[in-house]
Amino acid sequence: MSRPATGVGHYLRDLVYGASDGVVTTLAVVAGASGANFGARVGLVLGVSNLAADGLSMAISNYLGLKSELEQARASIEHEQPWRHGLATFVAFVVVGAVPLLAYLVDVGASRQLPLAFGLAMIALAAVGVVRARFVSRPAWRSALEMTGLAGGAALVAYLVGALLEPVLAASG
Repeated sequence: MSRPATGVGHYLRDLVYGASDGVVTTLAVVAGASGANFGARVGLVLGVSNLAADGLSMAISNYLGLKSELEQARASIEHEQPWRHGLATFVAFVVVGAVPLLAYLVDVGASRQLPLAFGLAMIALAAVGVVRARFVSRPAWRSALEMTGLAGGAALVAYLVGALLEPVLAASG
């Protein structure tokens, strides 16, 4: 099965890549900040900064990577329009990646913000997995589980690193 020439299926790789990385890195930032006891305000600032800078970085990297691949194969850059792939990555990164930050915009109490952010992130990833399943002829539950399992592990690592580094940094003054 080849990639569709147009439509959402044509940009599936870019959308899944951007959405997954957007959720994982944003959740990682707020989980790391929470693990280090930085507070919700710092986590929110870092999360929004991550959305802007990392989303743009991913879009540029995807654009340059695809452009390089096309140039190496001597294929038409104008026909494939790598900038659209970069834009798809950016939009997916920012839109889906913003979901965990919603937990920091509601008053649920500081102790509940990270669990809520994690839950929202898992829902967003599962939704991306379900949509992805339609294009790759896999069961929706399997695609959702794959997305949430891999990304959830990355967020757990970020939290643990923050929790382990905080006492070390606090002791060093």
